[in-house]
Amino acid sequence: MAGQPPGRRALIIDTPPTSNGDLHVGHLAGPFMAADVHARYLRSTGRPVVFSSGTDDSQTYVLASARRKGLTPEELCGRSWHEIRRTLEGMGISLDGFAPYDDRYRASVLGFVGALHDAGKFELRKVRLPYSERTGEFLVEGLVCGYCPVCLVESRGGLCESCGHPNNFDELVEPRSTVDPGDAVTVREAEILVLPLERYRDRLTAYYRERESRLRPHTVQLVRELLAKPLPDFPVTYPVDWGIPAPFPETPGQVLNAWVEGIPAVMYCTAFAAEGLGERHDADDELWRAEESPEIIYFIGFDNVYFWGLTHVALLMAHEGRYALPDAIISNEFYELENAKFSTSLGHVLYTGDLLDEVPRDLIRFYLALSCPEHQQTNFSREALTKVTEERLVRPWNRLAGVLAKAAAEAGAEAGGTLAVSGEARRRAEAVLARFRTCYELPGYSLTRAANLVVAQLNRLLATARRLEGAGAGAEGLGDLFFEVRVLVSGASPILIDLAEAAAEEGGFSCGFDAGTSAVSEVAPFALPPLGAAGDAGIA
Repeated sequence: MAGQPPGRRALIIDTPPTSNGDLHVGHLAGPFMAADVHARYLRSTGRPVVFSSGTDDSQTYVLASARRKGLTPEELCGRSWHEIRRTLEGMGISLDGFAPYDDRYRASVLGFVGALHDAGKFELRKVRLPYSERTGEFLVEGLVCGYCPVCLVESRGGLCESCGHPNNFDELVEPRSTVDPGDAVTVREAEILVLPLERYRDRLTAYYRERESRLRPHTVQLVRELLAKPLPDFPVTYPVDWGIPAPFPETPGQVLNAWVEGIPAVMYCTAFAAEGLGERHDADDELWRAEESPEIIYFIGFDNVYFWGLTHVALLMAHEGRYALPDAIISNEFYELENAKFSTSLGHVLYTGDLLDEVPRDLIRFYLALSCPEHQQTNFSREALTKVTEERLVRPWNRLAGVLAKAAAEAGAEAGGTLAVSGEARRRAEAVLARFRTCYELPGYSLTRAANLVVAQLNRLLATARRLEGAGAGAEGLGDLFFEVRVLVSGASPILIDLAEAAAEEGGFSCGFDAGTSAVSEVAPFALPPLGAAGDAGIA
């Protein structure tokens, strides 16, 4: 967030995606784009950053999807891991590491959870769970659906995506199997381990009171609703077959609830990514320890706020001061496709890889930034992507590139020479970079405002270029223009990654936000790379 010490390490957490298929455009429009742009911005200011992710293989959604596709869960996870990593790389998501789900992962999870078990943090509970009479198995999380007991909207087990409230155990109204809706679903008792969240009410209340100003309004509303009533027990184990076997004598044959894995999973992902940066640590949780004083920043969908914002924070608290707590939780709402919810099962889906085959990724990134669901549900439209990127970005940018090249030639700017930059231009540049910083820094982080600022500054500089061209301006005015275009490229660089790289290479300058503009007195003219249209597969 603004004002943090420059050397404080930022741990940027994008919640690991479930490995039940490739990422569609809706996945990218929320946490991944937001996390990537923030990570790129922090790096450009000189902040040390570890940006990591992996896959969430233990979710029962994997089991349900595998059954519908006629695959084993292991086959689906292996295939999905490679697809997801390829898609993230294709979109330029600048992860420092994409961790594998392996024995080291499982050991990290068991070490974190085992310490809590040994410290007596879990309690044995007899609960009632949905049960399939046909298959003889308990139905939890992604294996069961019904109506949310809070808002009565269609929901999966465990959590309602609509209102964000949990629905534990047998609370779903009219439960049905997600694999076979015709299954007869009854309820049976089971004895499981739970974390009693109510124990942490006072600490959670204080935690959110301190951070409320850093949260988006919908998250604040949900947290207030949750804390206004008794907090439910959080299941630690389940009597199902898919997941990491729980090594606890009280619950033989059970597995860990996949949601319990979240925190040790991202600790492991952080350590894996840090190794990719050349670091070595004695334990996978080392960078999360309180004495390291990291700035931990979550980028999550609103539907994950309960788990990541309450149950996971309580798990950290249960370690009694060993770990740092998240500084900020940046949530987003749902992103629709052509005004309907993304649905893989119904075939209403647009995979990111397919879109990358048709559209330069900078245009996708720009459109996703402009239309991202920061505070309310928004919509992706292929027609709108073409129209918006062409009218607001490609056309004015390419006009600016052409006018600037012509103006430079008419002014007699020789290759290798420099042009003077005025004090007024330096002041304007500082003002523009300050506005970009307000978009990229916490707590007012906003991709939409950043993308709109790119458009506004692009139009201003295009108008300036036309005036210079028409007036036959001298070298001083042209130097101001080149300098301010360079500043615009820097401000847009966390979003327009390929354009910024090409322009910086051509112009021989850095896009870093930490480079002061007040001392610049001259600038070398350079060619602006053009942008390809939404029907092209790269920069022209």
